[in-house]
Amino acid sequence: MSHAQCAGAPRCRMLNVQDRILQLLSKLRSRRSHGPRLPLDRIASSPRALRRRRSLLPSPVRNPPRAHGRRPGNFSMQQMAVSAFTANPSSSHGNTLSGLCSRRPEIWHRRRIGSRIRAQAQSQMQYRKLGDSDLVVSEVTLGTMTFGEQNTEKEAHDILSYSFDQGVNILDTAEMYPVPPRKETQGRTDLYIGSWMQSKPRDKIILATKVSGYSERSTFLRDNAKVVRVDAANIKESVEKSLSRLSTDYIDLLQIHWPDRYVPLFGEYCYNPTKWRPSVPFEEQLKAFQELIDEGKVRYIGVSNETSYGVMEFVHAAKVQGLPKIVSIQNSYSLIVRCHFEVDLVEVCHPNNCNVGLLAYSPLAGGVLTGKYIDTNPDISKKSRLNLFPGYMERYNASLAKEATNEYVKLAKKHGLTPVQLALGFVRDRPFTASTIIGATTMDQLKENIDAFTSAPRPLAPEVLDDIESLFKRYRDPTLS
Repeated sequence: MSHAQCAGAPRCRMLNVQDRILQLLSKLRSRRSHGPRLPLDRIASSPRALRRRRSLLPSPVRNPPRAHGRRPGNFSMQQMAVSAFTANPSSSHGNTLSGLCSRRPEIWHRRRIGSRIRAQAQSQMQYRKLGDSDLVVSEVTLGTMTFGEQNTEKEAHDILSYSFDQGVNILDTAEMYPVPPRKETQGRTDLYIGSWMQSKPRDKIILATKVSGYSERSTFLRDNAKVVRVDAANIKESVEKSLSRLSTDYIDLLQIHWPDRYVPLFGEYCYNPTKWRPSVPFEEQLKAFQELIDEGKVRYIGVSNETSYGVMEFVHAAKVQGLPKIVSIQNSYSLIVRCHFEVDLVEVCHPNNCNVGLLAYSPLAGGVLTGKYIDTNPDISKKSRLNLFPGYMERYNASLAKEATNEYVKLAKKHGLTPVQLALGFVRDRPFTASTIIGATTMDQLKENIDAFTSAPRPLAPEVLDDIESLFKRYRDPTLS
């Protein structure tokens, strides 16, 4: 017998045994269906059944030992299965019960392997479909807005390579990056990504970028503009320049960074009716995107920092005019910034409604939820962006936001989690989150962030979620105070 035949023999014998057991059970059911329905123990102990079993039993075990509280002829179904196993002439274990015993380690081994496979599946990067597009994105999106300001090109490449090796397949950039936006540095982020992608398979990377919304301050983004708008000319110029910097011929996901119309942005909560202004019609914006899609320069489109009204208008215009539909929304979402999305955007973006996937940015609230800004060691936070750039994201430095952050840090410790695991695990487990955008300026930060998806408990325990909701009732979006 060859080695391959030997290796497959135990499995063949096991299949023969299984077939034999199934035949016996099938015959029993067949007999029951053609006669009066008797209790199973009476069928098993009937004279005919006894004769049949005795004919199957080999001589060494023809008269099994008597069991406590059981008559010799009253076999259980398990004993009948054992009898069938020992009667199998093809078994190499002989006509004894040792064959069954020898199978037990194999069964236990399979169960252990199954458990390991399930555990491994939970420890690996997971992927989700983005809205109603064909894009299957990793649950982690790598944010890149520090490349070119806080990170050198080599550091950026190291961060990109590590993320890619861990299964992250979507990168998020923008024409105005890095931040804070300055004419002197604008576009560096794209250049760093473009040089890195030269050595990577383009079809394995989902490249997402953003065209800027209405701005009177960022006119350096255009060749000749007094104001940046989201009209056909601005969109086309933005895409052409982005493709050149990124060294690619197409963008997988093109997003409007913020709307052309007035909306409350970046910490502003309430809509101010007096700030309303004329804006580029939704249909006109979609027609500009359609041209780029037809040219093969853009695959899908999305929005960012958008409201329920904006999402519904874009979806409605696309349906009525036969134009491309938005598939994603990139909005801020974290333990301390929830209401803006949860109040109504969750319903609007639901798969059974508009089917728009959330790309959640600032899940760590600009790094605040790591607890580093309340750490007693000032060296930990002095190189962080909130201290490097005074006034930047100052909403996270509000006193109530700090108080809430301190409580969430305590909550994480109570449940044996790090603040990062708690904050990212919360966003990760929300049913409406398609992918969570993480950023990092050091490899240690990056590894800790990714580990929160591949190594931390999944999902967060019910008691953890209960405690989060209790804190949420005390601190409803404290950044808006």
